[in-house]
Amino acid sequence: MNLPNYKRYILPVLLLLLWQWTATVTGSPDYPSPILVIHSLVYELTHEQMVYHLSMTLWRVLLSFIISMILGVILGIMMGRFPRLNELSDPLLILTLNIPALVTILLCYLGIGLVEAAAVTAVALNKIPMVVAMIREGARVVDNELLDVARVYQLSRPARFFRVFLPQLYPYMMASARTGLSLIWKIVLVVELIGRSNGVGFKLHTMFQFFDIAGILAYTFAFVAIIFLLEAVIFRPLDNIVSRGRA
Repeated sequence: MNLPNYKRYILPVLLLLLWQWTATVTGSPDYPSPILVIHSLVYELTHEQMVYHLSMTLWRVLLSFIISMILGVILGIMMGRFPRLNELSDPLLILTLNIPALVTILLCYLGIGLVEAAAVTAVALNKIPMVVAMIREGARVVDNELLDVARVYQLSRPARFFRVFLPQLYPYMMASARTGLSLIWKIVLVVELIGRSNGVGFKLHTMFQFFDIAGILAYTFAFVAIIFLLEAVIFRPLDNIVSRGRA
């Protein structure tokens, strides 16, 4: 049963009111109210370079996302469909899944340098293993009988792949894309904090040095709003398309 649209906003509104009330009661500069955060957001948008820093972070997120999804899907399909390759690659996959993101970031910066390529490479390397693991599981459970039917009807190899095999992986691809996006933008902030001179992570580091908690929250909410927008504009429509295709 779907809730009416207005009821979906009851809990967020109540949380905002609770936040405002507790901030007013405590009166601490280290606990800014929602109103102060909104003022900081408006100031950063109108007098500072928030749009520029948000766009730089978004660019790194999207570029890393595209690279990691393409490579992750290809490697995941190969490991899922070729048992021997999976057996040989599984220890490496487990290793890469458990290497801390910070280690990968530092190694990329040390090996490549404090350049844009190192930042994107570090983020993509942290994301690819997770995509591989999820796509591999999907490739393992692909219905081979459907592929046999496609062979009987003499479909070409590209047709069998794109019209029979790949559609069965769409749910796994959507799951890896959603979880990966939430992971990627968090890693991008760390990358920017350590070795970039622009982006949301760089601004958060600057505001941390000045104890600007309202500014930190303003940038955080601004970028989360962008992620919500991407969810509404891209992922939900894709979900609907995939659901109709599998119905």
